[in-house]
Amino acid sequence: MRLEDRIRDIQDFPQKGVLFKDITPLLQDGATFRAAMERMAAHYTGSGIQTVVGVESRGFIFGAPLAYLLNCGFVPVRKFGKLPAPTESVEYALEYGTNVVEIHKDAVKPGERVLIVDDLLATGGTVSASIELVERLGGHIAGVAFLVELTFLKGREKLKGHDVFALIKY
Repeated sequence: MRLEDRIRDIQDFPQKGVLFKDITPLLQDGATFRAAMERMAAHYTGSGIQTVVGVESRGFIFGAPLAYLLNCGFVPVRKFGKLPAPTESVEYALEYGTNVVEIHKDAVKPGERVLIVDDLLATGGTVSASIELVERLGGHIAGVAFLVELTFLKGREKLKGHDVFALIKY
């Protein structure tokens, strides 16, 4: 099964000149979504992952079932102001401006092997911030996983020193 066949291109979204990779057809097809999750899980089976961290918001779609398949817990990294308990936060640069992501201070234990998951690796900014959060809490980044990587944006370069895995590369 070719997962790429279930990703459609949308021209000029969210702005003119951008070719958007729409993953919703993959999510809508149960067999394809299951295959994607099983392939991601197979890559990490036996690697001692203790916690999966999903990056808001589409990282939740892949992170939660991946945590289930790997028999470990799931932790959300959220945008500023969305978590109820005490948090650790990181501000990071966007193309135009900045953003802030947060994690609960008690979400990751020191030495815990963590897999960070998101839907798409583009420039790597949000994931780099998520890595910083987990490391501040003492977690060990065992891997960083994506459904899709846009290689031409060179986000992987921001993640040097980490095991980066993507099911689909463009």
